[in-house]
Amino acid sequence: MEIAATSTITLSPPQSRQLSHTFPKNIRSLPSLRFNLSWRRNFSFKSTNLRVSATSMSGFAAEKLSPETFLDKKESGILHFVKYHGLGNDFILVDNRDSSEPKVTQEQAVKLCDRNFGVGADGVILAMPGINGADYTMRIFNSDGSEPEMCGNGVRCFARFIAEIENLQGKHSFTIHTGAGLIVPEIQDDGQVKVDMGEPILKAEDVPTRLAGNRGESVVAAELVVDGVSWNVTCVSMGNPHCITFATKDGQDLRVDDLKLSEIGPKFEHHEMFPARTNTEFVEVLSRSHLKMRVWERGAGATLACGTGACALVVAAVLEGRTDRKCTVDLPGGPLEIEWKEEDNHIYMTGPADLVFYGSALL
Repeated sequence: MEIAATSTITLSPPQSRQLSHTFPKNIRSLPSLRFNLSWRRNFSFKSTNLRVSATSMSGFAAEKLSPETFLDKKESGILHFVKYHGLGNDFILVDNRDSSEPKVTQEQAVKLCDRNFGVGADGVILAMPGINGADYTMRIFNSDGSEPEMCGNGVRCFARFIAEIENLQGKHSFTIHTGAGLIVPEIQDDGQVKVDMGEPILKAEDVPTRLAGNRGESVVAAELVVDGVSWNVTCVSMGNPHCITFATKDGQDLRVDDLKLSEIGPKFEHHEMFPARTNTEFVEVLSRSHLKMRVWERGAGATLACGTGACALVVAAVLEGRTDRKCTVDLPGGPLEIEWKEEDNHIYMTGPADLVFYGSALL
């Protein structure tokens, strides 16, 4: 199969380093672009399976472009999408509300997510009709084509995407059916998204992990040998599996910036103790309410942020007696606010979700 993709992006002058600064926060005010020719760069390339072409130019005259006029275009073989990111964890959002059949296959998702020959993303998220009484259904394909149960940063992007295409103003909440169960995001007045992530799953066989429960049926600060090194790990599921470590077995607390994540991450992900593979969070405790983490995501590798991972690590930190129930979690892409409430056992995550650009792909 051959795929062609075209992305049109508003660029700031060459000295600007942050692409997100060139876009308005409200998607409804995002302009379509007409460029002058004062500075121009065209490029195209193709591989056996994928052809990508793009044009980027500075200077433009803008006309208003709404989500309805862009996403509602019905052009045969062309996929219209909007790209969002949650603290640098980036996704291609597709309006799939008119069908329970995905408009993007898992194989196409791999090609779209390729950062050299595609659009570039950590995953493709499909906004689909709700089932079992939910307002919407969210499906996500990772950059390797696998389908995880849920994604915390992805669900915040999903919520902002739905608010824009449904023209929802102010504070709003709705229900989303996911592979991890029902998720309830609430868009705040300041544009942040607060998500009720539900209750953590701690029973070893339900995480799942083959490690034996050492605190009832839970795995808390248990020993896991990875490539000859013994680690203390706690296993938590947020509907998807997580292995959290704060230290090696010899008592050395982590300094996460010193980790060779690309070497150690895959060894955790594919460890025989995790039959469904696992996400892995490496955590440094800064205080009772402040944590720093790096993550190796199942199916995506090293990413700038992982929302379910931030939730899981706060649960692990509380279980190990390292922190209080409300924490700021610093990720490479920025901070998330996480609270594990004692009264309902639910975990609440609050953080941003930002528009990057509109795009179209020829499938």
